[in-house]
Parts: sequence; structure tokens; C-alpha cells
Amino acid sequence: MGLFRASRYVAALPLVSVDELVAGGVRLVLLDRDNTCVPRDAEAAPADVAAWLGRARAAGLELCLVSNNFHTSQVSRSARELGVDFVDHAMKPSPLALRRAMRRFSARPDETVMIGDQVFTDVAAGNLAGVRTVLVRPQSRSDLWYTHVFRVFERLALRGVTFDGE
Repeated sequence: MGLFRASRYVAALPLVSVDELVAGGVRLVLLDRDNTCVPRDAEAAPADVAAWLGRARAAGLELCLVSNNFHTSQVSRSARELGVDFVDHAMKPSPLALRRAMRRFSARPDETVMIGDQVFTDVAAGNLAGVRTVLVRPQSRSDLWYTHVFRVFERLALRGVTFDGE
């Protein structure tokens, strides 16, 4: 498996099976914030994302946002509203923030999954940290200008990939 290949491809976070995560030995779910949990053009997570997080918590999974977003107030507000912990200024694709979150929850890489919407940040960071990765489609077409540039290369990297739920 290459640096930019996810373990799984799922159309949206609410379509990721909580039961499969638990059955696969996952204890900790690391989640990107922007366009994975919260659309880039919105301030709050959609109801189906909040419901998924509730199901994950009820199944005993630990949840933590790991965000490159430098606006701590946005990340902390989302984490509080969603009832999850957070690490901001993650600087993904560096795996350091993922490792910090795993230490915080005393979770090993084989017990952890990273779920995000970007190949070159979320998937690469997860792979570098040695955790399973799930790539989801972005919730919104709204992105930062430089993310739009990366999305062009992402489309090339994802040619032929099928997302579950589409």
C-alpha cells in the first residue's frame, strides 16, 4: 500500500460502518474537521454526521478531531458541539499530531483509524502514522485556494477508485 492509498474509500462519513470499525479492533477514530465532519462552507456539522458520532460513542469508540485548521476557536467550537476531543494545527501530512492523539487516548496504531477527505494530508498522515485510513468525499466544493490545486492531483491519484456508497 502506497503513501497516498487509503485502506478504504467511502462516499461520506455517515456511511462508514461503526460495527465494522469495532469488529476490526478500532478503539480510536481520528477525524479531519473541514469537509469531513463540517462542510467548509458551514459552521456546524450536518445532523447525519452528529448522529454517526453518537453511534460511534455509544459503541465505545474514542473520537478526536485532528485538524490542520489554524483557527483554534473554530476547531474547539466544533469539537465541543460534537462532543469530541481535538488536536488543531496538526500540520498533516506530518504524523506527529496523530501520534499525539494516540498517546492521549493510549491507543496503538493497529487500534486507530484516520478518516478524512484529502489524500495528500489525511491519508498520507494516517499512513505515515501506521494507522488505517478511510478517505471520504469532501462535503462541499468550497475549499481554500491551495486545496483546489491539490484536488486536481487528487483526481488523478483516485482514477479508477470506487467509493462505497456511491
